[in-house]
Amino acid sequence: MDARDTELKKELNATLQARRELGDDYESALVDSFMEKVDQRIDGAVERRLRRQLAEQQMVAARGARSPKPTDTFGERFGFGIVSLVLAIPLSAIGAGTAHLPGLLVSWVGIVGVNVVQAVRTNPGLFRGWRHRAKDEDRWED
Repeated sequence: MDARDTELKKELNATLQARRELGDDYESALVDSFMEKVDQRIDGAVERRLRRQLAEQQMVAARGARSPKPTDTFGERFGFGIVSLVLAIPLSAIGAGTAHLPGLLVSWVGIVGVNVVQAVRTNPGLFRGWRHRAKDEDRWED
């Protein structure tokens, strides 16, 4: 039981005791007084709830304003692909010139890695579909 509930219960008991002592003449005044206290209690609870909801909405709005915008646009993906291909030429030449085939492989693993990271960043669910398709294909084979 909440402390506020016990306080309200005490108020009700005091109102009933006062009615017994004062009689029927003061019943409406006592009931009105008690109902006013109940209304104040309800108003306070509603006000606290509204303040909490308003604060939560302000937090969501503040977080939403700072959240990164989706960058999955065709122009950005196309530009990133072109830039990575243009940079792949000198990186391949440097890697192959200094370490021959292993250097070439390392440079291309780096290029592919950067492109995979960019693809996953712009499309977070990109590789999730592969796992689900593999599971579905396994079911068909059973």
